[in-house]
Amino acid sequence: MARRDNSEVMDFAYLEGFAAGDFAVVDEVLALFRQQAALWAPRLDSGHPGWRDAVHTVKGAARGVGAFALGEVCDRCEAGQADLEAVRDALEAALADIAAYVEDRAARS
Repeated sequence: MARRDNSEVMDFAYLEGFAAGDFAVVDEVLALFRQQAALWAPRLDSGHPGWRDAVHTVKGAARGVGAFALGEVCDRCEAGQADLEAVRDALEAALADIAAYVEDRAARS
């Protein structure tokens, strides 16, 4: 999979800068985000009693890794201006870009 033009979804330069160019840290942070996403996903359903907490958690984690579009969708969801489907779609897009980024870096090393 080739690295996508993900300027609208992920800001990897932000994460790389925050990690001071230490790609071991970048890799670890992205791996943790992906693992946590597997835990958040089932909670991003209006039938789950903790969905609001999950949206808030995703918002903070997304902003921390440079998934600013996802963070914005979560913020709008918390304000009642977006639905959980939009959050799930944005999370899926962020995870796809992370997977492409990780694969691209692995191919170059």
